[in-house]
Amino acid sequence: MGFPVAPTHRSAGPLSLGMLAGEASGDLLGAGLLGALAAQGHAPRAVGVGGPAMRQAGLESLVPMDRFAINGFVEPVRRLPELWRLLGALERDVLSQRLDAFVGIDFNVFNLLLERRLKRAGMPTAHYVSPSVYAWRRGRIERLAQSADLLLCLYPFEPPLYSGSPVRAVYVGHPLADEIAPVRDRQPAAREARAALGVPPGHECIAILPGSRSSEISAMLPLFLEAARRLQVAVKPVTFVLPCPRPALLAPVRQALAAYADLHCIVDEAPARQALTAASAAFVKSGTSTLEAMLLRCPMVVSYRLGALSYQVVKRLLRTEFIALPNILAGRALVPELLQDDATPARLASALLVELDRSARDSEYQQACARLHDELRCDANSRAAQAIAELVEHRAP
Repeated sequence: MGFPVAPTHRSAGPLSLGMLAGEASGDLLGAGLLGALAAQGHAPRAVGVGGPAMRQAGLESLVPMDRFAINGFVEPVRRLPELWRLLGALERDVLSQRLDAFVGIDFNVFNLLLERRLKRAGMPTAHYVSPSVYAWRRGRIERLAQSADLLLCLYPFEPPLYSGSPVRAVYVGHPLADEIAPVRDRQPAAREARAALGVPPGHECIAILPGSRSSEISAMLPLFLEAARRLQVAVKPVTFVLPCPRPALLAPVRQALAAYADLHCIVDEAPARQALTAASAAFVKSGTSTLEAMLLRCPMVVSYRLGALSYQVVKRLLRTEFIALPNILAGRALVPELLQDDATPARLASALLVELDRSARDSEYQQACARLHDELRCDANSRAAQAIAELVEHRAP
């Protein structure tokens, strides 16, 4: 199904693309894709929506990306008329440009709606990052096929899920695995990162990653801080590092920390990588941060909490045994997961103590992380760029 498999190499030539990234993670993916297209000789012209990274890579912005910043459950409903107008305006602008193809980057609900409209109008469409159909709502496969000719997948287990559907699903690997060099001995980098963060010599270092949204900070940070308070009874001396790269979240983070003056906790305004490099182990909310921790060989305890009603709904929809990406990739419980009622401060602290001990003696864990890193390290930007070029070639008149 889908368009035919292309030759390995395509003659280079200019490409003009519509693109839309609605979040910071998509902005980085889009910039990497544009850079790889340029390196392959396609001199891409891109118009649409993106952040600073995509604009620096040459995107002509039609709408500021922050127009799509939405939090919670109420705001999307309240802003529905505005978003619907944006959808129509972008459809008209993209079609008027006579572009070679459109690439929607993650941001699934909005992008899939826009892609469906553009595909119906005859424009080749690609969607970069598969929705989590492996976890729940398998019915989205049919709807995605109505929107996208090409699906660029970050994980190797995703393309088989689309077998038999009209969409061509291509595994490209994960850019994060390309960006982070394989770690053979993490101790030298850990010492350097601890010094940069101001962790006192001789202190154990534990990272706390509660998430990057205000709702996640509210739900997860108090839980992790209570677990940290229990952990410090058994691990002395210890310094906790809490990365907070979003300025808007600094106030609620510091407010939560005010009730834990007994914790030696450094709030780091840089992205999480330095904290994960420095840490001997980490409390991590389920999400992409679990993948980054694995790539940096940082042992972790993964947790997540929802409201009681939301959790019951999600639990009934889930079609996967695990929620942590390292476990899904490994097909087994590589790292501990403590969810909902199991996510108590005492259990989190106890589990992290076990991980601290395992990190010192269990070489199999490090070897498993290395195998997964190698599997994901595929030069994702280049493979994604080649797939986009092939899409355009096979759909060209």
